[in-house]
Amino acid sequence: MTTKLKLSNIPDDKPVKLSIELPAEVHRDLVAYAEVMARDSGETAPEPARLIAPMVQRFMATDRVFARLRKSNRTPPLG
Repeated sequence: MTTKLKLSNIPDDKPVKLSIELPAEVHRDLVAYAEVMARDSGETAPEPARLIAPMVQRFMATDRVFARLRKSNRTPPLG
């Protein structure tokens, strides 16, 4: 059975290094997500850390308020 994950592949792009701490539950979910991706694609599971950037990118791309503000060249309010 093929699932309909929001991520389909991880692009190979020059990264900017960030150091973050994640709750253990989020890390477990990233590992599980990578395992589902591997099962669906028949490829090796990506490292969980490699999922974070495309997930954040996808989140921002589907945030309508952010997109509208960005399109109008306005900065979203902080807080």
